[in-house]
Amino acid sequence: MRFFIGLLLFSCLALSGYSQLGGSYTYSFLDLTNSARVASLGGKTNAIWDDDLNLPFQNPALLNSEMKNHLVLNYVNYFTDINYGYVSYANTIDKVGNVAAGLHFINYGEFIAADHLGNKTGTFTASEYALNLIWSKSYDSLFHFGINVKPVYSSMERYRSFGIVADIGLTYTGREKLFVASIVMRNIGYQIKPYHDQNREPMPFEIQMGMSQKLKHAPFRFSAVFHNLQQFDLTYKTEQSTSDFDPLTGEPIEENKIEKFADQMMRHVIFGVEFIPVENFYIRAGYNYQRRMELKLDTRTAMVGFSWGFGLKIYKFHLSYGRASYHLAGASNHFSLSTNLSSFYTRR
Repeated sequence: MRFFIGLLLFSCLALSGYSQLGGSYTYSFLDLTNSARVASLGGKTNAIWDDDLNLPFQNPALLNSEMKNHLVLNYVNYFTDINYGYVSYANTIDKVGNVAAGLHFINYGEFIAADHLGNKTGTFTASEYALNLIWSKSYDSLFHFGINVKPVYSSMERYRSFGIVADIGLTYTGREKLFVASIVMRNIGYQIKPYHDQNREPMPFEIQMGMSQKLKHAPFRFSAVFHNLQQFDLTYKTEQSTSDFDPLTGEPIEENKIEKFADQMMRHVIFGVEFIPVENFYIRAGYNYQRRMELKLDTRTAMVGFSWGFGLKIYKFHLSYGRASYHLAGASNHFSLSTNLSSFYTRR
């Protein structure tokens, strides 16, 4: 166990200087949220301990024996003609640990091809795939270590790329599994074959921490995720907008350093809550401050940054729906279906 903790801490220190903002790396689809549950909790969660097989996609250390013989299917109706999803199956092998395999895919739709003069020459498509090979093991029933190795293939018109990334997670669970805390490093890897020779691009590396608390005598679970810890300032450097100037004098408004620091801190935090009134029905909601700050309109913020969803069990299937508001122009709709294949076996 000490070896795994040392490995995790060493990797954090070694990669702490590696920072980036959205749009500055390749294979960005790896950051997309597949699960309806995770989407409704704000887009990221890494510290919930139960039998939801979608959770190891966020943190491989969450893969556990309760997920044995489980199957999950996810579909996301994203913006324009973009569709993506994730399918996974898990099992437990004696003396080896918990294992799972999954496929994460995205289809960007069909595009019009044109030459440099704007003359249409046909159409082309674009898609990306990532195989998820997950392994986890528990120590002393309190500490759990996991790794997810992800070979990635990308096809953009006639351009092809191949790479490999990995997620490493360490999770602590309380004796009653009511409190959970995790640290995760996601998308550590290398672009083996770039789209253009000798033009390798960085991976969407990210360090996360998270925690959740389920109330013992009330049907609530609260969660918080601290993401992109490898870089403190997540704000984009843009030209000043009209809101940065005094409307009467036209002079620039002096920046409040305390407000700026608080804003930068909050951009790392995602809050989520689950309400479970009965065993087979769930209601969820989340708030993503960074998403709200980046995508809202100053004149009308509406529900940008907020998300919600619900889940229920019908017969032997768990169905979940999640909706995340990104902008006034639209929201993403997430659908998840999961089942325990063992429940279909005939008992004799």
